[in-house]
Amino acid sequence: MKPGSARTSVGGRHGDALVVAVTARAVDGRATEAALRAVADAFDVKRRQVTLVTGAVSRDKVVDIDGETGVLSARRDTLLGPVPSSGVG
Repeated sequence: MKPGSARTSVGGRHGDALVVAVTARAVDGRATEAALRAVADAFDVKRRQVTLVTGAVSRDKVVDIDGETGVLSARRDTLLGPVPSSGVG
């Protein structure tokens, strides 16, 4: 998660993680809540379907999204984008 960004966005990868950028600052849980809302929007689910599993006070967060697994997996893959090549070959 990238708090204090110029705009809210969900997409791209950092290692195997999905990048979530939010405009909210990391104060009083505002950035975490903004990130959960952004993830819900990106996955086209209601906010109540996105649960924070770990990372309440960390930039690295694990969330659970309640929904149809195949649809959510396909959306995740689209948001992550292509896997970077290893440069070997």
